[in-house]
Amino acid sequence: MKAIIRYLLLLTCAWLLLPMPAQALDTKDSVTIGFDETFVPFGFKDDSGEYVGFDIDLAKEILGRMDVDYEFQPIDWTLKETELNTGNIDMIWNGYTKTKEREKKLAFSDVYHQSRQIFVVMEDNEEIQTREDLAGKVVATQDDSSPLENMRQDPGFMKSLDGGAPVTYPSYVEVFTDLETGRADAIAVEDSMLLYYLAAGLKEDNYRILDESQDLGIGEIAVGFRKEDEEFVKEFNKVLKDVKDDGTFDQIKEKWLVQPEE
Repeated sequence: MKAIIRYLLLLTCAWLLLPMPAQALDTKDSVTIGFDETFVPFGFKDDSGEYVGFDIDLAKEILGRMDVDYEFQPIDWTLKETELNTGNIDMIWNGYTKTKEREKKLAFSDVYHQSRQIFVVMEDNEEIQTREDLAGKVVATQDDSSPLENMRQDPGFMKSLDGGAPVTYPSYVEVFTDLETGRADAIAVEDSMLLYYLAAGLKEDNYRILDESQDLGIGEIAVGFRKEDEEFVKEFNKVLKDVKDDGTFDQIKEKWLVQPEE
């Protein structure tokens, strides 16, 4: 009998240690926004230590109109979906690309931006002009990023790379460093990031983007939520539409997102 009681107590303790599923969001709740604090220009830390960026300003505008309290929480980007589903954060909001694979696990807001997923080389690299020229070369990108996911959709391309796969890093800071130091021959990134770096003078203008025909695709940017938060998402989308309709969205976009030259 004592053995049975001990077993039941151990079983109860083990159950209590399991992560509890997060409750569905309500507009009366305070929410935590998970983001990569190095992802220029969507959400990053400026020289004064303040979180700034396109998605930061957009979050403040939309959640302010919804009268929802919020906080920004830097996260390990490779664990973003885990952080969301365990309730450590309530939204993934940081240039987050909506994909078919991610839609199986998450609910998404309406798409509010599109970004080219590009290959970049140093300007003096004349050898690489097409994706085929990357065969045998070192390509770097961020771990668990949309460019990486798109590359994985082409096993032949992946296998052709040096090492049979791209080199990945926790953030794009290391990715750009690899290219600049010559450890990588090319990098796969979102065009919004490179264009902002150049316009803000944060990088020297010594890069070359491969022709648009060589792109990995177009990323559709949206906010990620838990599946059970669909009612909250409906209210969120209404306010997002209002922000677009009254011109506020365009003002925020103009502030942060650099348009490519024709």
